[in-house]
Amino acid sequence: MNKAYLALGTNIDPRQSYLSRAMELLENEKITILKKSSIYETPPVGYTDQADFLNMVLEVQTVLSSEGLLNTCQTIEKELGRERLIRFGPRTIDLDILVYNDENKKTERLTIPHPRMHERGFVLVPLHEIAPNLKLPSLNKTTDELLQELPAKEKKDITIWNKSEQGKELRRFEN
Repeated sequence: MNKAYLALGTNIDPRQSYLSRAMELLENEKITILKKSSIYETPPVGYTDQADFLNMVLEVQTVLSSEGLLNTCQTIEKELGRERLIRFGPRTIDLDILVYNDENKKTERLTIPHPRMHERGFVLVPLHEIAPNLKLPSLNKTTDELLQELPAKEKKDITIWNKSEQGKELRRFEN
């Protein structure tokens, strides 16, 4: 069995429903969710003229290869209506492979570990929550060390998304 960490992000309503549906679809594809972080609300990065994101990280176990996992993630993104119109733009769902076993890999389609994860609070904060001692092969540092090194400005607007907001989100979806 292979262990991987996946980042999930969404900023198109109904945000929480897209996260839930993505997790359901992952579990239908030979992927077992072992741990899941809290859901965090974060401001957009790169292209900022868009809504805030909901982000989370999953620890998963799978029989799929890293390429097979990538294919599955991209199929789920497509099934949930992901369109790649603007780089770093709005999305129904984004599924990124952060770490896959101890692989260090760079191909045209896939780089493992994710090449920018150590720069992104919206990835490191939820990853740290479920795997603080995870050592990233390419950086030879743990998520705890990377989070401590991350500039405060990259962490300051990251907040745990609370249940009252989740309830509002679900009610919007049902209307």
